[in-house]
Order: sequence, then C-alpha cells, then structure tokens
Amino acid sequence: MKIYTCAVKAIQGFVLSLTLLLPVNAETILIMFEEEGCPYCEQWREEIGPIYSKTEEGKRAPLMRLDIYAPLPEGITIVSDPIYTPTFVLINDGQEVDRLLGYPGQDFFWGLLGRMLSKLPEQNTEGSS
Repeated sequence: MKIYTCAVKAIQGFVLSLTLLLPVNAETILIMFEEEGCPYCEQWREEIGPIYSKTEEGKRAPLMRLDIYAPLPEGITIVSDPIYTPTFVLINDGQEVDRLLGYPGQDFFWGLLGRMLSKLPEQNTEGSS
C-alpha cells in the first residue's frame, strides 16, 4: 500500500509539473493551491473533484491544481501568496478576482464559489438584447 501511495504521488507530481509548462488558455480559471498531507484538500478531491469539471461552475472556471510552493504559471498574477491549503483563487484574464481560504465542505463550497463567480465581468452573448 505504501509503494502504491508513493507511485500515485509521483504521478500526481509529474502531471502537475506538466500543467505548469502549458500556457493558460482559459480566460477564467480557478486555481486550487494544495499541499501533500492536507486533509481538507483530500476531502475536496473526494467530494468535489470528480464532478467539478461537469458542473456549470467548472465549465465557467476550469480548475488548475497547484502545489502551494510551486511557481505560478506565466501570465498569472495574484494579490498575495497563499498561506493556507486549500486556497481557491479565481483568475480572470490573468488577474486575481477573488479567493476562498480553506474548504468548508460541499454544502458551503458551491454557494461561496457562486459568490466568487458573480464578481466576474459580464459575459457577452450573441443575440442578446
């Protein structure tokens, strides 16, 4: 079991490093700053992680997971370095819009994320009057 856990962590680290090399294409993203051994990060990954990308929120702000000590991808600016894990930072056009410190559980997460997303600029839609 210990070898399996180490292998999973190594693969996660490799995937994370590849993520840092990719340019940020999405206009709006949600960065989850996490660290190994964080029980609240693990709880989020179990409760929200499998469904996040399938939700309206996940489509509007795709998730980027970063180690709290990793450098930020090029083109992203945040107000201050995160101190706590998890910290969720909403980015629009490379700039921080809002952040959520910690994971309050799935019942509160969606409402708080909705409040963060409401701070985004209005989206232009074709055909609207």
